[in-house]
Amino acid sequence: MASASGSLSEPYVLAHTKRRLFPKSEDSQVYAVTDTQFSTGTWLADERIRADIVEELAPFNHVKIGSGYPDLVGVRTLEPELLAVERFGDDPPLVAIEAKGHTSNGLVDTERGIVQAYNRLGEANAAYLAAPADAITQTDATLARELNVGILSVSPDGAVEPTVVPRLVGHRGSEATDAIRFQASAQGVADKSFGLNHPKNYLGYALAFALGENQHEVEQTLSRYVVRETNSARRGALFLGLVDDDLGRETLTPLGHEVVRFAQETCGSVEAALERFEHWKGTQSRFYTDAPRWGQLARRVVFAYPATQLLVTELQQLHEWNTPEPTLIDLVTTLYEQHPTFTVELFIRGTASVRSAVLSEDGELVREALMDGNVYHSPTVFQLKAMLYHVGLLAERGKEPNRLDPETDSWALRTPV
Repeated sequence: MASASGSLSEPYVLAHTKRRLFPKSEDSQVYAVTDTQFSTGTWLADERIRADIVEELAPFNHVKIGSGYPDLVGVRTLEPELLAVERFGDDPPLVAIEAKGHTSNGLVDTERGIVQAYNRLGEANAAYLAAPADAITQTDATLARELNVGILSVSPDGAVEPTVVPRLVGHRGSEATDAIRFQASAQGVADKSFGLNHPKNYLGYALAFALGENQHEVEQTLSRYVVRETNSARRGALFLGLVDDDLGRETLTPLGHEVVRFAQETCGSVEAALERFEHWKGTQSRFYTDAPRWGQLARRVVFAYPATQLLVTELQQLHEWNTPEPTLIDLVTTLYEQHPTFTVELFIRGTASVRSAVLSEDGELVREALMDGNVYHSPTVFQLKAMLYHVGLLAERGKEPNRLDPETDSWALRTPV
């Protein structure tokens, strides 16, 4: 990745650091974004960033933490050698990285990077400077220790080693950091979240889980009475908070137990409830109309999902602003003004090509790019929207991105206040 001279410019320092601190993983509690200034494929005046490095740095977003925008921000439980303490509460820490690299004159502004990292500690749990190993001095290490900033030494071969390890600290948090934490949680909108567009499938998983002695029995029951795509049903139940799989052991959450109680009270038993579900198998009509009481329960479950609450609140605001039938573009552009980081994470696909098209180098929305349905995140504009339709919150169901016209796709509330 380095040039023949062994120098490392900032994008390459950042790519090595991201690979070390936030490796690609199936762990749902790992998520990181790189600042949009790195999404254009060029750096400084004459350096072209290699395409594989841009892909390594993706997804991109412009996340404000403290007084500025860190080069990299993410959530992950870090290894003990990267921290002065191993644990801070039950949740993985939010980490901010400032990267510095060799410029055309060969200099690396490490002191500025340390100060920038320090300015992130009001809202991050840990902050680091990442810089070429040959640029870090003893003076840098002393300053970093005084400010509780970590230093990561990056070698041309890609090795990343801690020179100074920080202590984890508490933070006030902000809407921007909450959006990144949300993406790193079990309910974040990852590439694989809602695979099914009917809420009955997720309620049904909770019921099948309550009856099954093991995962095989759960899947058999679910496939017989509710839906054959058992993996998608399980994943959606996790995202909606009906089941939990902490420490590798799956359990019903309090919300999941409420679904089971409701089944017992309305149908006499969980088995009888599942027999009712069998009649709804494959149905396309609105769930709230087909089964009003179950539809009300599904509405409670879906409304408990954090993204739903934000969407309904903003759609109600649009209604009050005389936009009763907002299009997808209306919703995204308005939502972005109030909640920029969350809007990008919720609606825009995370690939390098999409984020670089939709967001400018300064992190502003490019309206023309929003007119292409393929830039949108399918679990939001198709599956989540369809569920909001089924539970009676939205007037129209969702569409797959390749069938989507963002300028006409309506996100009107079914019953505005």
